[in-house]
Amino acid sequence: MKFKVTDLDISTGGTLVAVLNHKDATMLDLHTGDRLHITRGRKSAVAVLDIAESSKAVKPGRIGLMEEVIRKVGAKNSCVVNVNLDKKPKSIALIRKKLEGKTLSDDDLFTIIEDIVKNKLTSVEITYFVAAGFTRGFNLVETVSLTKAMINTGDVLKVGGYPIVDKHCIGGVAGNRTTMVVVPILIAAGYCVPKTSSRSITSPAGTSDTMEVLCDVELDVKSIKKVVDKVGGCMVWGGAVNLAPADDKIITVEHPLSVDAEGQLLASILAKKGSVSATHILVDIPVGRGAKVSSMMKARRLKGLFIKVGKKLGMKIRVIITDGSEPIGNGIGPSLEARDVLWVLSNDSNAPKDLRRKSLMMAAEIMRAYPLSDWKSKHGYRYAKSILDSGKAMEVMQSIIKKQGARITSVDKIKLGKISFDVKSAGKGKIVRIDNKSISRIAKVAGAPFDKGAGIYLHHHVGDQVDKGDTIFTIYAENKQKMSYAKEFMKQYDGIVIR
Repeated sequence: MKFKVTDLDISTGGTLVAVLNHKDATMLDLHTGDRLHITRGRKSAVAVLDIAESSKAVKPGRIGLMEEVIRKVGAKNSCVVNVNLDKKPKSIALIRKKLEGKTLSDDDLFTIIEDIVKNKLTSVEITYFVAAGFTRGFNLVETVSLTKAMINTGDVLKVGGYPIVDKHCIGGVAGNRTTMVVVPILIAAGYCVPKTSSRSITSPAGTSDTMEVLCDVELDVKSIKKVVDKVGGCMVWGGAVNLAPADDKIITVEHPLSVDAEGQLLASILAKKGSVSATHILVDIPVGRGAKVSSMMKARRLKGLFIKVGKKLGMKIRVIITDGSEPIGNGIGPSLEARDVLWVLSNDSNAPKDLRRKSLMMAAEIMRAYPLSDWKSKHGYRYAKSILDSGKAMEVMQSIIKKQGARITSVDKIKLGKISFDVKSAGKGKIVRIDNKSISRIAKVAGAPFDKGAGIYLHHHVGDQVDKGDTIFTIYAENKQKMSYAKEFMKQYDGIVIR
């Protein structure tokens, strides 16, 4: 079959998509989701079929091609391509197998993950895979296989030295930017820490969003290795490189329904660690109302699973369960969180004590669990504190910032939103709860993380006594409209309980 090309001038961001007019599709007995093998000369591509009900987008006798297909087959508007029906990927049958409650083999899971990485599956098909994992669950063997598949379908950062340390927080706690304090402390202590982090998915800022205020986080693998070789570690966005690339695609379809299968969660986290060759890992599971993990029972179960899966993968994993009932730090939003981090690293009087305390505890936990040969593990907290107090951690942070392309090196240069609004206490009492979800939502409505200076600054935490008229928190936004949205949202979900 020959069709003239209509360049749709639209990019899907990955999946190869072709569009036929419904008259042509009906005549050829083709259906949405069928695979079309499109060739032009020696170039070819297999694209997922979509059907246009109207002739405005794609007329009969023509095939509309998204940008990814245009580039792959070297097509131009109105050129002629050959089109044939192709088989659907084998992974679709394997996803159905999981939906039926059957166990997937090592090869099965590799096939599915490889097809996800190669953009052979649509978002709907990936969603079915995620749903199958959520409803049917992955056993221990499947989880290990899934993790290996996610590692082996991407690049692996190879760095010298041992141990190679990493840390991860399950999430759900506003602020909590401990990574940016812990990593410099560990590097200063002599550890190798090639840290890849995520951008925000549901929060006002991910570690990469916050680090991006200070420097570039979108480095390629070669550049990351240079930074690690010179400094001893890095803090970059994992999504910018081909390290466990299936993870970001899976997370994208998980987000709308907040679906997070236990096995998928474990594989997602440990694949990212495996992709940077991490050998020793600390996992932080915050527990509390509004956190990602709300019950101690689930936290303990996850702890056991992390250790079991890590052992199968040859990773040494330490898991800590922490208080996730309220935000950590004062700033919530990229610039506000970056300011908190620099205040902690420079031992400034404005530094949030809870962020400093938790960061030191986590650094000490790694030092105790995985001690280097020239000092005693029992002195981990004292050693971590001495590194922070001496300014050595700040020196490492400045080196990382400079090697990753410095934007801001001084806390005084960090810009906050142009418009601010103080939220005051309506009465006298004690703060008994600060809801993570509500605070995060207000910060997001105000513009975070896309507007770097937007977010919330907490002036008080749980347990503080306040008087009527005291400022509880300040909202920052880049324009009046977003501030107006934040104020309206706050009327229903201010997230603060005072008694």
